[in-house]
Amino acid sequence: MSELLFPEATFPALNADLFEVPTQERLVVGAPSQHRPRFLLLYGSLRERSYSRLLSFEAARLLEAMGGEVRIFDPAGLPLPDGAPDSHPKVQELRQLAHWAEGMVWCSPERHGAMTGVMKSQIDWIPLNSGAVRPTQGKTLAVMQVSGGSQSFNAVNQMRVLGRWMRMLTIPNQSSVAKAFAEFTQEGRMKPSAFYDRVVDVMEELFKFTLLTRDLGPYLVDRYSERKESAEELSQRVNQRAL
Repeated sequence: MSELLFPEATFPALNADLFEVPTQERLVVGAPSQHRPRFLLLYGSLRERSYSRLLSFEAARLLEAMGGEVRIFDPAGLPLPDGAPDSHPKVQELRQLAHWAEGMVWCSPERHGAMTGVMKSQIDWIPLNSGAVRPTQGKTLAVMQVSGGSQSFNAVNQMRVLGRWMRMLTIPNQSSVAKAFAEFTQEGRMKPSAFYDRVVDVMEELFKFTLLTRDLGPYLVDRYSERKESAEELSQRVNQRAL
């Protein structure tokens, strides 16, 4: 066993009562969830023949074939962020689905080198927290995009940034389908190709990561800074009551 680099280390800036050493034992789930993994799919286009929607449908079929429970949110009718109260029915539908899901798939076209406004609006309507609940924290995420021209990764890269901001566990794999108009049949099914094989890879990986982390999400994203903040808030409340 190697020697410690700092055997006499002290931590004057640390609250020792709130510092936790991660352990292997905390990563063992005594009674794993037995229900089907739950997935929410979001797509980023309102076009009648939307390739991001068709690609999401292919992903949904695969997730169901693996044993998952799937919901797909239709963004039609969703108001712009701050353009309506959060009591709007479409906003409530989206937020309830986000709370229900254990994993998500975000699929956007690339437009002007970025994800679409339709895609961003959906993400913006999902709050970072709702009371004591963080609807997306610790949940898994897979990102995919479709392009009208050559293959690009701008949209998936942007969605990865948003996934991190939403405190999600974004899986390593991703899908980017170039010239999407040539990759689907007239009936809307994806043709056999290396692009389709990658979609299968991504859904397999998402499913595995969801099984691995869905019972451990709260522990994996538990943070010292937030434990400290909560302890200070509790102390203030107790002191105020005492006064």
